[in-house]
Amino acid sequence: MKAVINRLKRAQGQLAGVTRMIEEGRDCKSVVTQLSAVSSAIDKAGFAIIATALQQCLTQEDPSIDQAELEKLFLTLA
Repeated sequence: MKAVINRLKRAQGQLAGVTRMIEEGRDCKSVVTQLSAVSSAIDKAGFAIIATALQQCLTQEDPSIDQAELEKLFLTLA
């Protein structure tokens, strides 16, 4: 989970950069490119979290997480 936290902190910094870009009146293409990078970083963090949950389910019987719930979580990011 440390890698996920680092990815989210990086995305947070990127998002702050996007806000500054808009405030400074930067061109649309640059803003959208950076916003896309933020979105991608957040998506990757979400997938990593779900992958970790799947791995835990496969290696140990965890009654708190069922297959339907994992599928629903996965589809929310897809």
